[in-house]
Amino acid sequence: MFNFDDANKKSKEALDVAVKSYSAVTKGFQAIATEAADYSKKSFEDGIAHIEKLSSAKSLEAAFELQTNYLKSSYEAFVAEASKIGEMYADLAKDAYKPYEAPVAKATAAVKSAAAA
Repeated sequence: MFNFDDANKKSKEALDVAVKSYSAVTKGFQAIATEAADYSKKSFEDGIAHIEKLSSAKSLEAAFELQTNYLKSSYEAFVAEASKIGEMYADLAKDAYKPYEAPVAKATAAVKSAAAA
């Protein structure tokens, strides 16, 4: 027989889990967006500073050396930032799934006990 109280309780639990997951996703994307904006700002400022240094180079060799060093440091900074944002996305996925762990484990246990009976 259908029990409205049980259905209401399950519905409330499902909504609470969804809200917690949505909250974790929102916080994660907000942190990633902030990190990306900070990196973009720093990268732009570094580029402007590099152009200023490059324009004051006294010789072609000095300009070439400045350009080489800038490209190397820019590449290293990009790789580090990409790794950091990748880790942030992985953490976001874990945090978004975390509220579902308990209900999924409970449902799995219920299915296993029903199958064993």
